[in-house]
Amino acid sequence: MGRSLSVAAAVALVVMCCSGLCRGGERLGARECEELGFTGLALCSDCNALSEFVKDQELVEDCRKCCTEDSDDSISKLTFSGAIIEVCMRKLVFYPEVVGFIEEDKDDFSYVEARYVYGSPPKLIMLDDKGEQKETIRIDNWKREHIRQFLKEKVKPVKSDS
Repeated sequence: MGRSLSVAAAVALVVMCCSGLCRGGERLGARECEELGFTGLALCSDCNALSEFVKDQELVEDCRKCCTEDSDDSISKLTFSGAIIEVCMRKLVFYPEVVGFIEEDKDDFSYVEARYVYGSPPKLIMLDDKGEQKETIRIDNWKREHIRQFLKEKVKPVKSDS
């Protein structure tokens, strides 16, 4: 009897893990993801890249709750055509890394625009080739060099014929 009970418990554990309950695999809704700064369009491999740049485990876990599973041919290939750094001017004093990027590095990225919006936390708004918003990424805790590297890897501006 004791052996069959432990086998039943093991089977239940396997079923729970396969359904995502053991790994904290809860998914957040679109509204919750947007409030966290994610649109749900991020690939889960992008969350892995994010974890290399940002050492905030809670932020990475939130990313994973909002991401889309990768297919083998799409891993880390998602790119954008432009970006907007959005932040509240009054809050800039709390984000010296973002200030440093805007003041000293932004000019190296012709496809990046700075936008000041009252009350907005620092975020990157990623744009498609039509200039439409495709993804929003919070950058509160990012270092300046991480912003630079992320933009170099993820933004491939469309060449204009002018």
